[in-house]
Amino acid sequence: MKEVFMEKKSGGRTKGKSRPSAKRWIAASLAGVLWIMPVVGSEGLPQLWSGSSPVAAAASALSVTKLGEEVITSGAIMMKYKYTTTRSGKSAAGLADVIRVDLNNPYVSLDVMTGKNGNLTTRQSTGGMAAETGAVAAINGDYFNTGGEGAPIGGQVSGGVVVSTPSQLDGMYAFAVTKDRKPIIDEFTFEGMVTAADGAQFPLSGINKGAYSPEGGSSTYSHANAAYIYTDAWTALERPKNSSTTPTEVLVENGVITQISAEGMGGLPIAVPEGAYILRTHGLAAQFVRGHLAVGQNLNTVYSLRSKTTQQQLDPASLQTMIGGHTILVNNGKAATFSRSTSSIGGYRARTALGYSENGQYVYMIAVQKNDNSSGMSLTELQSFMTSIGVYKGINLDGGGSTTMVDRPLAETSTTLTFNTEYGTEQRSIVNGLGVYTNAPQGEVKGIKISGSNVLLIGQSVNYSLKGYDTYYNPIDLATANPAWASSGGAVTVSGGVATAVKKGTATLTATSGAASASTTVTVLGGEDLSSLTAGSATAPLVAGASVAVPVTAVTKGGATITVPNSALKWEFVGFKGSVADGQLKVESVNAGATTGYAIARYDGFSTAVVLSTAAATPWENFENVSYPIAFTTNAAGVTGTAAVTAGNAERAGSKVLSLSYDMTAGSGKMYAYAQLNGSAGKSIPAAATSMSLDVMGDMSLNWLRAEVVDAGGSTVYIDLAKVIDWNGWKSLNIDLSASGIKFPASLKRVYVVNVEEGQDERAKTGTVAFDNISFVMPSLSSEAGLPTGTASMVIGAKAMTVNGTKKALDVAPIVKEGTTYVPIKYVLDAFGGSASWNQTTKKIMVLRGAKALDLTVNQKEFVLNGKRQSAEVAPLILQGRTLVPLRLVSEQLGLTVNWEQKTKTVTIES
Repeated sequence: MKEVFMEKKSGGRTKGKSRPSAKRWIAASLAGVLWIMPVVGSEGLPQLWSGSSPVAAAASALSVTKLGEEVITSGAIMMKYKYTTTRSGKSAAGLADVIRVDLNNPYVSLDVMTGKNGNLTTRQSTGGMAAETGAVAAINGDYFNTGGEGAPIGGQVSGGVVVSTPSQLDGMYAFAVTKDRKPIIDEFTFEGMVTAADGAQFPLSGINKGAYSPEGGSSTYSHANAAYIYTDAWTALERPKNSSTTPTEVLVENGVITQISAEGMGGLPIAVPEGAYILRTHGLAAQFVRGHLAVGQNLNTVYSLRSKTTQQQLDPASLQTMIGGHTILVNNGKAATFSRSTSSIGGYRARTALGYSENGQYVYMIAVQKNDNSSGMSLTELQSFMTSIGVYKGINLDGGGSTTMVDRPLAETSTTLTFNTEYGTEQRSIVNGLGVYTNAPQGEVKGIKISGSNVLLIGQSVNYSLKGYDTYYNPIDLATANPAWASSGGAVTVSGGVATAVKKGTATLTATSGAASASTTVTVLGGEDLSSLTAGSATAPLVAGASVAVPVTAVTKGGATITVPNSALKWEFVGFKGSVADGQLKVESVNAGATTGYAIARYDGFSTAVVLSTAAATPWENFENVSYPIAFTTNAAGVTGTAAVTAGNAERAGSKVLSLSYDMTAGSGKMYAYAQLNGSAGKSIPAAATSMSLDVMGDMSLNWLRAEVVDAGGSTVYIDLAKVIDWNGWKSLNIDLSASGIKFPASLKRVYVVNVEEGQDERAKTGTVAFDNISFVMPSLSSEAGLPTGTASMVIGAKAMTVNGTKKALDVAPIVKEGTTYVPIKYVLDAFGGSASWNQTTKKIMVLRGAKALDLTVNQKEFVLNGKRQSAEVAPLILQGRTLVPLRLVSEQLGLTVNWEQKTKTVTIES
């Protein structure tokens, strides 16, 4: 999460064998906030905050429970917490993860990780930086200007070497650890001086800084009339971009001036050579260069940091590491007054923070989750959480979608994502992070553990491995250990480390190597543990030779998503002969007269179906011959854009697409950019649609992509096409409409991009998306075509049924029990199409009709419709040896209409 425009971090040097060594002559830095600077002569910069006065914050009431802790390495442990609170009268809960680093332990250390290869103006994920530098754990770091080159707003030091200096911004705090392992949290300024060979001097404004709008000074532009140093850590050729100034640049190698750019030429057209630096000047600073510097002369620079709170100088060489942050959160063990406005980083978001204990022994690296399992925190809640776990002084780091934590699980050799980010498993590319490193020697074997999945499905086989760790919690290679394996509990068999789930239940796997042994509990899920089962393709063409990918995914009642191996599934084919291998369904031949087929995948009594028909999907719009108007509209003043059918490019060259371009930079609040189809009428979707597919060219804006439909009842229905546009280029999207509640026929009015207000600074406000090949699966035009229509009626207690005026005998009369009408389903299907099958062993009824596959179980209120578990008020029953089903439940799930006449005790069914 950023302040308005900001993103994260920038370059620092990291530890470990792969960490590049820092250049000794560079300086230290502190935290700040950037804005992309306008061209000189344009209107002034927008204000990030109305003034820089602190904002008081009362700590929120938060109940914190420690769930457990795990060792990461000698001197660092992972602690996991659950928190609960009340917001607007409603209970809220979430999860937070804390890495506690013991500075008294000589084997553990902290250092900044920077972009790619330790360079500024590059970006990389937290996990990527950890892997590159050999960190055993890490969190994301400083704020940065998302529109800039990729440099931190705050200061950054690694190994006593300044990578970037603090920006001239109020209330921006930094975290540092000295070389004698003492933590510091303070607000710093930078002081520096350039001295020419003739003794003339000019002040330095900073090192490796992007352009921003300073606070508390006389200049609107950070680089106007100023001198900055840029080192080889700054890889971008622009130093910096959007500075609103034309520089004069001086190349200094080994303390000697080797080049000076010509006046008005815009600087030196080179990257900074290794070990050298470029003095970048403008205005008064450029006059100093022209008046006092010449090629061949020596040039000297000195600089230091100064505490804003104590006014004491701090030598960067005394620091092991420093990383910039934002407002102070905790001071003296209590919630502190915010040191600058937090209005642009408010809401309940994922959060990242740093702090230390009162005695200075422990550093706390804190990450609050915001995902399906956790509601995020406000900043005041974060303050309360930090004080509850022992933080004496702490600051806010960049949060929101940037909040990321990785750690190396015990006995593993690489880090993994500790929890899902706000964007799932996607890690945002950022400019810097804080890594945890170990230099512990190899010790004796301390323990072993079994690595492998702790959840299996019946029929699934999984490889398990034995891994070990030493007395310093370093991983140990046990490849030659040749352990003996055993399983207890009966749900799993194991041989040579390969475990196979044979039935629902739990099992304990044990591996023994010499005198050491390890055990793990494995749970085998049954069908009753699932909430849904979904095939990768819901529909397929009913044509011999057709092939379609049908990978099956299960979602547990606990919300976990599991890929179901084919070994755990049993497939049944209705209406055709086929096979499934490696997740691919192949139609081998079609039964005579069949217009609809079903490929039914069963897992321990739980089913899902792929519906095959002669027209699986109906093309709806490919934008090749559009005869209706398309227009750009918006809800917000200041938002502009275009919507039009244009020629496609790259892979869409030669075809036409609907292109939607938007610019929301002058807007505010929740902003929409619409591509409106056919004025206010929209374009008709003529029949009931169960799913929608389309191709979308993404712009990696992280905005929200939606569609708006107006249905036959006049209701507006919003369809999520993508919660986050997190891709570039073309991508095919498939959207399930079965639970959308749309009454058809309907009209698709518009497709659009949304930039919501919360966390708005994290998403791009300009971009272009495009749409092509929109299709709908409309069963009435395909799999439900030809199904009988008409009216059928039954009288309670009478063994007869009238279908379209013709009376037919029933061998079992409908009954009413506790207000529910029950009938033998066979007669309903005879009248309106479809089939039913009965499994005597499982007491299950599988009903197939059109695009519907309905699984019912005798005496159970839960049922499964097209792979999704649902609950009814009543259950099927067995009476006099015949299975009866609740008429209204089954009929309505199959798309039929049921009416009840109380006086005559008559049930009428219509299709």
